[in-house]
Amino acid sequence: MGKRHLLALFNNFDEAEAVVRELRSVSLKGFDASKDMTVKSPIEHPEVEEFLGDKPVRVQWFTLFGAVGMGALMFLLISAAQGNFFAQMKGGKPIVPFPPNFVLTYEMFILGGVYITVLGFLICAGLPARRSPLYSVKVSEDQIGILVKSEEGSSATLKSIFTKHNALEIQEEAGK
Repeated sequence: MGKRHLLALFNNFDEAEAVVRELRSVSLKGFDASKDMTVKSPIEHPEVEEFLGDKPVRVQWFTLFGAVGMGALMFLLISAAQGNFFAQMKGGKPIVPFPPNFVLTYEMFILGGVYITVLGFLICAGLPARRSPLYSVKVSEDQIGILVKSEEGSSATLKSIFTKHNALEIQEEAGK
């Protein structure tokens, strides 16, 4: 069975919230509310975080590992480059001078953290991604849309939930 996409449009934010709460409580085959449901709105609603629940944030782990990894790698590369010249006369100076190396390592620590953070943001945001199969211009104007992906057999149940909560319009498209 293929996946189906449904988009329901609502005028009232409270109705959209009631639909999301009901979709979280209902058990449908091939539907996971945390992964298969997207709420689209033209304006920011602070209460969305309350009823959608907390989503895990993993970007800070990319930052940590990128910064530590790039800093350690660059310190190793800088020290290895200086160590290659051990046969030359240094005049009493150490082969690998730590204070100047720490400055360069710090710079690479910051650079690695920034680059890997941007990469981590793109990965965690799911970019680049294919556009949503359903879209309505009304979501950009004044309505709230709930996009749901589920198995074909569950679409009748989802439509009944949407109509029970006064959905203005329900669009449906078969998944690829």
